[in-house]
Amino acid sequence: MLAGAVFAVCMAGTTLPTPLYGLYQQEFGFDELVTTVVFAVYAVGVIGVLLLAGNASDTVGRKPVLLTGLALAAASAACFLSATAMPWLYAGRLLSGLSAGLFTGAATAYVLELAPPGGSSRATFVATAANMGGLGCGPLLAGLLSEYAPWPLHLPFAVHLVLVAASAGVLWALPETVGERGPLSAVRPQRPGVPAQVRAVFAPAATAAFVGFALFGVFTSVSPAFMAQSLDVHDRAVSGLVVALAFFASTAGQLAAGRLGVRRSLPLGCAALLAGLALLAAALWQDLLALVVLSALVGGAGQGLSFRGALSAVAGASPPDRRAAVISTLFVVAYAGISVPVVGVGVMAGPLGLENAGLVFLACMGALVAAAAAYLLRRPVRAG
Repeated sequence: MLAGAVFAVCMAGTTLPTPLYGLYQQEFGFDELVTTVVFAVYAVGVIGVLLLAGNASDTVGRKPVLLTGLALAAASAACFLSATAMPWLYAGRLLSGLSAGLFTGAATAYVLELAPPGGSSRATFVATAANMGGLGCGPLLAGLLSEYAPWPLHLPFAVHLVLVAASAGVLWALPETVGERGPLSAVRPQRPGVPAQVRAVFAPAATAAFVGFALFGVFTSVSPAFMAQSLDVHDRAVSGLVVALAFFASTAGQLAAGRLGVRRSLPLGCAALLAGLALLAAALWQDLLALVVLSALVGGAGQGLSFRGALSAVAGASPPDRRAAVISTLFVVAYAGISVPVVGVGVMAGPLGLENAGLVFLACMGALVAAAAAYLLRRPVRAG
């Protein structure tokens, strides 16, 4: 449980700036395109770590990697606390991505390895809840503090620094779970790859992961701006809560996927993602906050179902000696979804306006996930 709490603290820092982008726009005078680029820099950091050092904790141990991740999270918070110009925001987001890239795999493995005998099911729940729940707590905490407490651009990051320091103390006291450790020089970059026998499963699974992360990308980058401009919702606590609901719903979806199995969770997740995209399109068209909330809940659940289903599908179809490389490739595709389409929305927001840009994005993502769902209905994924 303590390792799960450390996991949640680190992941909360990655979404902490979400309700604050509007304030940064006023402070530094940038537009929606810059907002999406600042947001997407995070994915660059995550993908870089996944490719270059995704297996580092297997070699040097879990604790050294996780302590490094916490140090990067602290450095990210320090950048935001010191922000007087745009480069600070870019640096903060990049460091946050590096931290998340180190934490995601290492912390999940660490939580599972610390579980007592017979506690693997509970440990899986803790790891899932810590990851997605932490992501949800970030915008919720920042929204509340920035709306109802002083120093809105500084207090959320100061609080996070305190939590990171406390987490480092907790982590230092926990045991190491990797028995035989090697030097840092033994860590090798992981080459992404998809063997021929996995490609039929990988294509629809990766498409669903891409769309699910793209939906999260839009929620965590431009949805607060949409709520302020089109819905006249200027309360940052409300916008932070709406974003948090998407992550909490994803946690529920991932837990449900464990009960449904990969054969059903992947197509059902695609269907829920499609419904979430349709609800968000209706929200943009009708300017209704209730539809934004519904799209966060339905789309978030769909993301959780489809991503856990995708992960199980490609892991089950991969040969053991290539499994890590295939899973790394899936994560690279997923994090590409959190950056490339989101920047596309920013590019289109200038000439088309934020609402129309969002509708174009939703139409493209809807076509992708519908194609994946149709494929899965014709060729269901086999369990294992």
